[in-house]
Amino acid sequence: MRDFLTPPIAALQDFIILAGRAVRNVFRPPHYADDIFLQMDIIGVGSLSIVILTGFFSGLVITMQMSRALAQYGATGQVGQIVAITLVRELGPVLTAILVAGRNASGIASELGSMKVTEQIDAMRALGTDPIQKLVTPRMIAMCVTLPMLTIVSDFVGIFGGFVIARLSLGLTASQYWTSAYQALEYNDIVQGLLKPFVFAFVISLVGCFYGLRTTGGTQGVGRATTQAVVVASVWVFVLTALLTRIFVNLN
Repeated sequence: MRDFLTPPIAALQDFIILAGRAVRNVFRPPHYADDIFLQMDIIGVGSLSIVILTGFFSGLVITMQMSRALAQYGATGQVGQIVAITLVRELGPVLTAILVAGRNASGIASELGSMKVTEQIDAMRALGTDPIQKLVTPRMIAMCVTLPMLTIVSDFVGIFGGFVIARLSLGLTASQYWTSAYQALEYNDIVQGLLKPFVFAFVISLVGCFYGLRTTGGTQGVGRATTQAVVVASVWVFVLTALLTRIFVNLN
């Protein structure tokens, strides 16, 4: 039993140490602003197209599915309310985080893994540069800034996609749909919809960096690290959204 439990516990301990060092580096120089903006461009702008596409079709699908159920009760006018609540509270943050994890956690892990196996990180240490401050903290900051923004874009585009179906298939006016969607949202929903992607971003970025920095075994090790980073980050997104949803439900 001890041999079975020791590796995951040791990995969790190393991850917590990495997270602590990365957060501590936020408050001490140097801050490597150029690296932060570069990562914001890679993570945020690079993920924008796929986030918009996924968000739009998510809104379309939710509206089409809900319209059938609501039509039985003559409540198709409330479809905007359901789409807005579903996307802002849960689906928008989770889908965006999964997409960003698949695209960027893998990219971070492969990039840092390649640097590790080619001994660039060891050379960085030899030159007196802290690899955590240079490589991990800028990616963490960039992810925490851009993922909430991407979630906002995804939510809006998803609600707009719902409006397209509501207007063309259900015959709702723009006023009916958008008023229903706007009135359904409360401050608790907005806070929940922005806090979740921030927490997701913190975990996704650190998971990618963690597995990248632990890479061994040459190019095959880089592939393993990339796969592990995506799988673990995606699992943590679902675990964290369950925990956070439970907290916000209890607060209501």
